[in-house]
Amino acid sequence: MPKVGIIYNEIKPAACRIKTQLEQDLTARGCQVRVTTGMGGILGHSKPDSPVCHTPIHGLVPPGFDPDVDFGIVLGGDGTVLAAFRQVAPLGIPLLTVNTGHMGFLTETYISQLDSALEAVFQGNCRIEERTMVTVRVLREGTVLWEALCLNEMVLHREPLTSMCHFEVMVGQHSPVDIAADGVIVSTPTGSTAYALSSGGPVITPNVQVLQLVPICPHSLASRALIFSDTEPVQVLPATRERMMMVVDGNAGCYVLPDDHVVIEKSDYSARFLRLRPTEFFRVLREKLGWGLPHIAKPTSVELP
Repeated sequence: MPKVGIIYNEIKPAACRIKTQLEQDLTARGCQVRVTTGMGGILGHSKPDSPVCHTPIHGLVPPGFDPDVDFGIVLGGDGTVLAAFRQVAPLGIPLLTVNTGHMGFLTETYISQLDSALEAVFQGNCRIEERTMVTVRVLREGTVLWEALCLNEMVLHREPLTSMCHFEVMVGQHSPVDIAADGVIVSTPTGSTAYALSSGGPVITPNVQVLQLVPICPHSLASRALIFSDTEPVQVLPATRERMMMVVDGNAGCYVLPDDHVVIEKSDYSARFLRLRPTEFFRVLREKLGWGLPHIAKPTSVELP
């Protein structure tokens, strides 16, 4: 008897409606169904009077989900997909991502195509694409204050009313470098089309085994994006007296004090996407971000005078 999980965005009416119908349809197929919300993958923010907000990575696994779940179905947008992988990546569960949001850059199919997509999955007409995830930890005197699995990026930046900051960054065993900027981003290839792209970083195809470091509004023409092997851990130390804020995947984070340091390294867990057709990354770039499209209409013929 197949075991299937459903992870849905409970604040989207379309996702809630489809969840109810989907649960009934899967049960009628003879499946064991486990249901949870994407909210369980949303990590809390630390507060000034409570800087430690440590949720262990394995503490996000939803009740009823275990390694015997054959696959999961995500109903939501990109934020729900990011949260869902934080919940189930330690179990190795592949996810079929269904867009009920807007852009849906990380989603594989749409609500209108869900029936045919499920039929393909049950018939085995699909494949698994693995995407790199990283583990982000904040340490103080050797103690882990905060940690999270990350599919897109870690951002360490100044608070709104502070001045430009200095960051000491060490990649692997290489000599540390000093970056003067509003913040720094450490991104996976998946995250290269998110905040890192908006900050001037390059697009990286998902199968390349690298990470990238992107300064945010750097105070030097020499501070540009750096790409390096994902086998090398990254340490970021705030070389400034001001408190900073760290955000992971755009929805969770903690304060980072001058004596803290952030460690980012490739995780043993990966995000396992169920793909219904061969992955064509350039097609996704074209459809979602308009990459490679002509800016003006090209004439079909030219009239000579």
